[in-house]
Amino acid sequence: MKPLLKPIRLVGALGVLALLAACGGGEPATRSLSAASDLPQVSAPAVAPLWNVVGVSVDVPQSLHVSEANLYYPIADIVWRGEARGDRRAQVRAIFTDAATRATEGMHKGRPVTVDIEVTRFHAVTEKVRYTFGGTYSMKFLVTLHDAQTGEEIGAPRFVDASHPASGGQKAIDEEARGLTQKVVVTDFLSKAIAAELARPVSAQGEAIASAQ
Repeated sequence: MKPLLKPIRLVGALGVLALLAACGGGEPATRSLSAASDLPQVSAPAVAPLWNVVGVSVDVPQSLHVSEANLYYPIADIVWRGEARGDRRAQVRAIFTDAATRATEGMHKGRPVTVDIEVTRFHAVTEKVRYTFGGTYSMKFLVTLHDAQTGEEIGAPRFVDASHPASGGQKAIDEEARGLTQKVVVTDFLSKAIAAELARPVSAQGEAIASAQ
């Protein structure tokens, strides 16, 4: 049995050498990964936007469905009861135009731009909701900036969700008595939402930087 000892020892020695070789071969890869992770992450610097707003346009697509049903929650894109019954798309367009004009009236520095707004949803509350428990003004739209001289689009269209609680019951009645009608409330809130969107930091490439939620 003694002659078998040398081959066994030889096999064992070869195994140890193989393990050492494997460990030695993996070390450069580990150093490489470590070096890569130490590299600084390059990103575009955020800058405060300066716009010289020379025009505002608002589009309320004909594809948006309008409902006059006095239900708790009509299935529609446009639900508006803050004015007498009429062309609801025209009424919504006027509200957004007024709000955007107010939001940009002090913006006269920087690159000349036009502000284009496309309404995607304007779901206010019905009479049933207004005079019971209240609800939510669900107002959503896209904001796109264009160079006023070339028409070039500046960054991608920005989606804005300006939804806001809607008063109901006695609170709504008291607000209306003080002049805080639905139209006054939503116009004021939209104006602030549009101004805040245009004041958001942008990267050097002109892309708006999303705020942390």
